[in-house]
Amino acid sequence: MQHRTLGHSGAVVTSFALGTMTFGAEATEETSHDILDSYFEAGGNFIDTADVYSSGVSEEIIGRWLARRPGLRDTAVVATKGRFPMGTAPNDVGTSRRHLTRALDDSLRRLGVEQIDLYQMHAWDPITPVEETLRFLEDAVTRGKIGYYGFSNFLGWQLTKAVHIARSQGWHPPVSLQPQYSLLVRDIEFEIVPAALDAGIGLLPWSPLGGGWLSGKYRRDQSPSGATRLGENPERGMEAWKARNDNPRTWTVIEAVEGIAASHGVSPSQVALAWLADRPAVTSVILGARSTEQLADNLAAGTLSLSADEVSRLTEASRPETGVYPYGPMAQEQRSRKMEGGR
Repeated sequence: MQHRTLGHSGAVVTSFALGTMTFGAEATEETSHDILDSYFEAGGNFIDTADVYSSGVSEEIIGRWLARRPGLRDTAVVATKGRFPMGTAPNDVGTSRRHLTRALDDSLRRLGVEQIDLYQMHAWDPITPVEETLRFLEDAVTRGKIGYYGFSNFLGWQLTKAVHIARSQGWHPPVSLQPQYSLLVRDIEFEIVPAALDAGIGLLPWSPLGGGWLSGKYRRDQSPSGATRLGENPERGMEAWKARNDNPRTWTVIEAVEGIAASHGVSPSQVALAWLADRPAVTSVILGARSTEQLADNLAAGTLSLSADEVSRLTEASRPETGVYPYGPMAQEQRSRKMEGGR
């Protein structure tokens, strides 16, 4: 795995992060600890979690793992998130100082650490003034409770607004943004990627395999079965599955991925991850794994080198549907130049 700075900060993280949403839900504590061990043995150093993952259990599992391996605390870069409800009271949700004060302290306790390396707002809060949220985060950095902060699921204008307010007040600016991003979901390239590049923000893509579609596990017009989330629970998300199955673009992308994978003798997952890891502004791709075998296959993407022609084939096959103004041909040309560093 490559080492990259986290956005415009001096913190160094690996090009693939370990997502832990499965911990305590689809992966037992023992399996979760095995996954963490395998990830660090492979050279990874970046753990991503959130307070709402398994209602705090994911953080607790990571905390117990860190406690049993004290030598790794200096190596591990630990990221978590706050924003969504952890209770039923009116103030148990959002990015207000009231909620975040408790949420941050609870995450510190569950993780068993004195400082969280990267604290992220899990989504935009339309009620709380962004100045209140940013001042809380500035205080948390100053007090040493967090090292850096970032956002998740923000729109381009929301990210830009937060960056400019922080700078205008002389506060520490955000360093990262966690969006959904993959060969199947590239709409963030219209506004969010250019905003991130403009601000020096590092992107931490989640769902890099498009919910498993880019792993090769699904076949056209065949309902999911077997060891997949939809196969194990057919009632979960089948409307979304049908919409993606019925979209011809889905299969154009998958065919391109599988063709390149076959030529390299690797899994489709590795091809999709290798493409994404080298996209402009991407710092670290978040991998979610339910087993050490799945993790090992995904991490092998770090050694896969795609040719310029293969990258072009994947980029063209997955080109997002733009429609007309303001995201028509002119916007596409401007976006491409921005992402390539041109005028």
